Amino acid sequence: MALKDIQSSGNKDTRSGFGDGIVEAARSNPNIVALTADLLGSLKLNQFIKEFPERFIQVGIAEANMIGIAAGLTIGGKIPYTTTFANFSTGRVYDQIRQSVAYSGKNVKICASHAGLTLGEDGATHQILEDIGLMKMLPGMTVIVPCDYAQTKAATMAIADYQGPVYLRFGRPSWPIFTTDRPFEIGKAQQFSEGTDVTIFACGHLVWNAIQAGAALEEKGISVEVINIHTIKPLDETAVINSLRKTRCAVTAEEHNVIGGLGDAIAQTAAKHFPVPIEYVGTKDTFGESGTPAQLLKKYGLDVPDIIAATEKVMARKNA
Repeated sequence: MALKDIQSSGNKDTRSGFGDGIVEAARSNPNIVALTADLLGSLKLNQFIKEFPERFIQVGIAEANMIGIAAGLTIGGKIPYTTTFANFSTGRVYDQIRQSVAYSGKNVKICASHAGLTLGEDGATHQILEDIGLMKMLPGMTVIVPCDYAQTKAATMAIADYQGPVYLRFGRPSWPIFTTDRPFEIGKAQQFSEGTDVTIFACGHLVWNAIQAGAALEEKGISVEVINIHTIKPLDETAVINSLRKTRCAVTAEEHNVIGGLGDAIAQTAAKHFPVPIEYVGTKDTFGESGTPAQLLKKYGLDVPDIIAATEKVMARKNA
């Protein structure tokens, strides 16, 4: 399928995918419980609370306590999903996650909304751009960054059956839905096109931007391979290496600092197995600011034209 033929079936926020996914998972798994730190509406937990009030815990603005409670619940066989903004899910409680969850391999699902720049007007204090790096450095932590409503719903359901700690990262804005008919598997990359000139690896909201950029490049006669790396850790190294061997250059695109995120994971794999030129689309070691999601993606160089420019640059490097 040509990238131009991939169409959106409508727009919906990825956090709603989480809200719908946890309800569906809980209907078939009585061990699932949900915890929130004063953000049940923002995390779309209303339906879960309506159906399973006895399986919901409101801890208030006490994120560290939430992580500790969740770790304890796993000892009794429960599968706790903790919920708050990504900034508070990671940066505020890193010590508790490291000591109480990761160190002992507790089966806690850390579900983080409002990630990245597209949180928008709430500004730099809430727009965490370091969380993927923080989480993937923890031994045994699985890190998943789905790209749309449908994939977030599928991921939310899949992690219930996945043993061990998981960090699930999603967002606030309404975003195109384009993976409804595509299967989701933890740790298995999702390929949207086959190409021979360049690979674009993307995650989260920037998968859609990568598809749009790839379609524009195809119109110029460039053969583009677009791959959705929804699972940052464990990384699908086989898919990455196989693609790099074909195209011999790559662009990475993420709504995250270029230090420590998807780009670093791809570059490390390439360096070990098949070194190639790589260009990075992401925030450049900076904090964000207030603005609409569209304004911020443009200002910080995460928009479709930025992916196109990075692709043309990396191809020039390859051919130099």
